[in-house]
Amino acid sequence: MSQANNPLSDNTRGALLMMAAMAGFTFNDALMKSLAGSVPLFQLLFLRGLMVSVMTGIWAGRVGAFRARLGAGDWALIASRVAAEVAAAYFFLTALFAAPIANVTAILQSLPLTVTLAAAVFLREPIGWQRLGAILIGFVGVLLIVQPGTDGFDQSSLYVLAAVGCVTVRDLVTRRLSPAVPSMLVTFLSAAGVMAFFGLASLPTAWVPMGSASWGITAMAALMILGGYSFSVMVMRVGEISFVAPFRYTSLIWALILGWVLFGEWPDALTLMGATIVVMSGVFMLYREGKIARTRR
Repeated sequence: MSQANNPLSDNTRGALLMMAAMAGFTFNDALMKSLAGSVPLFQLLFLRGLMVSVMTGIWAGRVGAFRARLGAGDWALIASRVAAEVAAAYFFLTALFAAPIANVTAILQSLPLTVTLAAAVFLREPIGWQRLGAILIGFVGVLLIVQPGTDGFDQSSLYVLAAVGCVTVRDLVTRRLSPAVPSMLVTFLSAAGVMAFFGLASLPTAWVPMGSASWGITAMAALMILGGYSFSVMVMRVGEISFVAPFRYTSLIWALILGWVLFGEWPDALTLMGATIVVMSGVFMLYREGKIARTRR
């Protein structure tokens, strides 16, 4: 294909897809947060999970994901991943409903650091002193955001840290899945698991009637998270991961904008400093991982 017909390089397209994925996830978070206090959390998670399950189920069926034949080990890992996804959804949205979206998103940016450290500890994946140093510096940034021992530290800070732990477990389990497991099957089962768990959890309490606006926001949130999933799958197929991966941090930019415009929130100086440290540590670590990967080719 000529350059005139394909003006964007693979790296540029990958970066744009990564930014689109992060925008989808962050807009989903903002839409869900806008319903805090008007719709119970379990009811909201069930309804969004139902919508996402239907859409991902159709998608998985179209790509033949349900025809996969998996062993008992993969099914056990998928079950563990679904459990971690359910716990992460609860902790993350509980924190999101109570804390500024930029603060929650900033702490979530530590995920590449926690996953790399956990993989080194539990999966014996190699980690050099430079990446380990970046991880430790990144954790200092997390402490600046959380601010333990100050008035800014509350239960929501613990919930978002718990969400980071759950997502770390989820990603470690995902690494152990065999190549025979279709990504869309895992995505569908995760959405179905969230739907089923919170559907059952919502039964003991009375549901709140929802107006057309609340239904519309919930549906839009489901579309945004589906868009995030879609672009995340697409981004793995174009560009160099070491170049594309740092663009995941654009979610923090979206969180700052949406928090200010929609909720009148703006982080304090310590939080902004901590977020900057976390992002820079993550970018450096991703750079080092990409450099190491290139030397092994």
